[in-house]
Order: sequence, then C-alpha cells, then structure tokens
Amino acid sequence: MCGIAGVRRFDGAPVSRELLAEMAKRLHHRGPDDNGFWSDGPIGFAHTRLSIIDLAGSPQPMAGASGTTQIAFNGEILNYRQLRTELSYPFRTNGDTEVLLAIYEQHGAKGVAKLRGQFAYAIHDAKTGETHLFRDRLGILPLYYYADSSFFAFASEIKALLPAIGSADVDQESLHDYLAHRSVPAPYTLLRGVRKVPQGHHLVVSADGSVRTEPYWELPRESRIRAVTPEEAVRLVDEALTASVRDALVADVPVGAYLSGGVDSSLITALVARERDGAPLHTFSAGFGDPRVDELHWAEKVAGIVGSRHHSVIVTADDFRDSWAKLSWHRDAPLSEPADVAVFRLAELARREVKVVLSGEGSDELFGGYPKYRFANATRYAGVLPSAVLRRFEKALPASRARLGIAVRAIAEPSYAERMRGWFAPFTVAERAALLGGPATRSVLAPYENGRGDALRRMLYADSHTWLADNLLERGDRMSMAASLELRPPFLDHRVAELAFSLPGNVKVRRGTTKWVVKEVARQHLPADVVDRPKSGFKVPLDAWFRDGLRDMAYDLLTGPTSFVGKTFDRAAVRALLDDHDSGDRNEQPRIWTLLSLEVWHQTLSW
Repeated sequence: MCGIAGVRRFDGAPVSRELLAEMAKRLHHRGPDDNGFWSDGPIGFAHTRLSIIDLAGSPQPMAGASGTTQIAFNGEILNYRQLRTELSYPFRTNGDTEVLLAIYEQHGAKGVAKLRGQFAYAIHDAKTGETHLFRDRLGILPLYYYADSSFFAFASEIKALLPAIGSADVDQESLHDYLAHRSVPAPYTLLRGVRKVPQGHHLVVSADGSVRTEPYWELPRESRIRAVTPEEAVRLVDEALTASVRDALVADVPVGAYLSGGVDSSLITALVARERDGAPLHTFSAGFGDPRVDELHWAEKVAGIVGSRHHSVIVTADDFRDSWAKLSWHRDAPLSEPADVAVFRLAELARREVKVVLSGEGSDELFGGYPKYRFANATRYAGVLPSAVLRRFEKALPASRARLGIAVRAIAEPSYAERMRGWFAPFTVAERAALLGGPATRSVLAPYENGRGDALRRMLYADSHTWLADNLLERGDRMSMAASLELRPPFLDHRVAELAFSLPGNVKVRRGTTKWVVKEVARQHLPADVVDRPKSGFKVPLDAWFRDGLRDMAYDLLTGPTSFVGKTFDRAAVRALLDDHDSGDRNEQPRIWTLLSLEVWHQTLSW
C-alpha cells in the first residue's frame, strides 16, 4: 500500500515541489520505502511507496508509454499478471502500476471494470485535459479531495490535504452524522469542504474546474437474486472465497493473517494455510487481559490446527491513554471504535514479521453476521407501541440485556432510516437534536431507504455502504498504515460481494443462525466447536476502564473549561452521562467513547 496526493490549479499558477513534498511528508507512514514527485505547470502528483510488488521497479508517479498520461496509485491489482497478457503495450516494469496506465490508454476510464483488488488512484490525461480519480468497489482504500474555484486537491489521508487548503473548520452538520454512525458516511467528512470519493466511484476534474462523480459499480439489485439450494450456496461461497484468498496472496514480500479466533478470521487463516501447503505462516491476535472478552485461547487453538507460528499482544488501559491522540491523528477522525487501538497494536505486532496481512473484515455486512440481523423484520412492528414506552422499557433493562436494549432503541426511532442505523447509533435522533440544538438537515441514508428488497437485504446494503466502508474499513486502513502494514480482506473481493448479494436471505440468517452460509463453509475446514461458539467480536472492556483507569481522563476532557464537547454540546447532559456510568446503574460506555473520542480528535486539529 502507498500514499498518494496531488494538486491541480485552475488559475494557471504552477504547483510547487515544496507543496507536494509537504503533502507527501504527512503520508510517509503509508510509504516509508520511497517517494516521488511529478509536476507540469498547474498540476502535480506526490507518492510515498510501501513496496509489495516489483520491489526494485515501478517508481511513482509514473508516466504512460504515450507520454500523455501520469499516474499516482495506492493499492494492489491482484489480477495484474493476467491483465498484462491481454494488453498490447510496451511494458517497461513488472508491477501492477503500469498495467493501470496500459488499461487507461487502451480502454479509457471504463477500463476500471477489469480490475480485481483494492485501489485508489489518480490519472492525469494531458490529451483530454482531464484528471481522473478512482476508488475501489467496496471502499477498502481511502481517497479524499477538496475543490473550490481556484484549485482541486486529493490525497489518501485528510492531513495531507491541509498543506494545500490551509485549514478547515468542523462541519456542524457532519456532527449529526458522527453521533449517529460513530463516523461520517461518504461523501462527507467532519471537516467542511473535505469530501470522500465514494466507494465504487470515478471522479473527473475537467480543465474548466468542474468536478463530477459517477458510480462505475454497485452491489447487485434484488432482481439478480439466484434461486439456489442451501447446499449450492455453501459450495459457491467456498469456491469464491478460496479463489479470493489465493489472489490475495499475490506479493513479493511475506504475507501473514490476523487470527482472532472467530469464525471469519479462522476460516481465512485455514484457507491461507491450505494454499501455502506447509510453507511457514505467521498469525497474529490481540487480547485485553480480561476473561470476559479475551479470545486468545481460541486463536491459539486455531493456530495449532493450521500449524501457524502464532503471535499475540495484550492491550491495556495505558495503551488507550498513551496512543489515543496519536491514532486520532492517523485516522483524521475520532477513533469511532474502541478496538481501533487494539487493531493498531495488532498491526505493530504483525509488522515485525510480515509486510502484508489478511483479515476477515466484511463477512458480517455481506452475509448477515451481526445479532441485529435476526431482528431485521422487527421494524415492521415499529409504531405498535409509542416511542416513549419503548424508551422507558429500554432504560429499565439491566446491562446484561444490552443487545435487547439496542434493538428496542432502534425500533423506537421515528423513521425507517433512523431505525436502520439505530442498531449502531450511540445516540438516538432525539438525543442528537438535544445535544446539537436542533435536528439534522440532511440524511446520508436516504439513498438506501427504498427499493433494495426485504428488510434484511436493505440493512445489509446500508451497512455495506456506511458502517463497513466508513467505519471498519477506514479503521483497518488507517491503523494498519500507521504501522506501515498492508491489510487485505478476502471477503471484500468484489466477486465475493456480488455473490453474497445474489444469494437469498434464508442462507444468511437461517433458523435464527446468523451468517449461516459462512459457518457452513467454515465447518468444512475447521472443528465444530470453533464454528459453533457464540460470536464475541473484538470487544474492549471500557465499561470497567471508564470507572477505573480512564475515569478521571473522561471527566477532565469532556467537562473541562476548554472542552470542545463541553462548548459544542449540552455540558450538563454530558456530565449526567458520566455520572450515570460511574454509579454503575447504567453502561454508558458507547456514548462516553463517542464523545471522548471526538474531543481527543479535535485536539489534533493543529495539524
């Protein structure tokens, strides 16, 4: 993986090497092996390289054979060798970067449809005067931009845009989105004027300064659902995932695997071990020294089964306190999940042994893995009981019934869009309006409300475009890149995603079993006790830490006189939240984390 950045001016002024160098400096962690620059008057690209393929060749930015194209590329094209054989092109290197240039020069922007892999890249075409940006289909890799009447700038991370744009204010409307999603769905960010290229989209900057975005891919619609038996579904998923894992092992450097002990990472690890056929495999896991949430023994069991060389790390409250600000800088946003810190420590561990690691990310959002998907059809009962009654019921539930409480909070929301995101939302729509002094004026979920099939399919579609792309994948990219480690999620090969959305819902949630088809695939490669154990997830024991090691930090940051949260939100309500949690009466950890993470991030805005 790498870092890319660039500037295009519309006033004719040249782009300086110093500006490009400053942008690249902020992406050094993404590409510590090399850097390069290209400029031609009012346009320039910068690149920082983490060498994975064609280690000695493929420097970037790279010019095309025609002499009229220039590329800056972040990612891996996993089918680049096959594509080379299909292209009539005077290749000078052995890597995948030049394949992208060849495809563009022979097929234009539509050539992106030929690619398999994870990518974010920019191509400038001097012949047409257009600059093209492409982001991969599922949004595995990030791509940000800023545009006004005088210039356009893009980068792999927001911090690299700031030398070009100067500074940016917090977007108040995006605060509503953050409180609802724990991240901000594309195309918005928490900074005013800074945008994301949405997953599966192509952006074009014309010579006159106009900017347009258009999708080049989307998940299959309901009309493309296959009529398959459950047994056929298992076979199809097994074949597609095996092919994806095989492709994901393409590299000229060592490749390892994350192994939490859960079904997804265990299945990926088992498939990797089979493909490597006895070759040494390094696996990695993180724990918290808390028997309520640790899964290290399961990870060690699977490592023993597949014969990997296993490594583990224990994450503590001190890790959170010591690295929170640093990792907020890396993420360019609040750490939306407590597991962000653990994922970084895991990446640090893995980077000591390998340069690429495979993960099980994406399975839940494609195949229905979260407990909430069992409740998908419960939204039909919304309105049967008044929201006020449901709220009182939710608040009366003990902490041990947290999942039921989440379901009740979601069902009590006033609209389908709010009910859909309510399963993950720390704050309800009413709570957000109270904290921010009024309701939101836009809905990022509006495109996902209608016309996508039954309730389960609609939930999966929305989660794949928001929770997965803008939270989990953003976390995976930023925390791994902070350690200069490339992360590859085989479940998110677009062929696997297309298959998942072409399968009927009854092979995803089947007789109360979530992610049924994936578990049946895993059953063919792993022991039954690994497959059938309850889903735990990457949990962090913050409920206890906020009453102990992180208690004073939380009070100081959220209620102090200089607190951004205290000034922006209702200070009394914030203190009441902390007091309720400290008393032990309620577990307010998700809401405390959301606010505290926002505060820590805001302190990094002196970028």
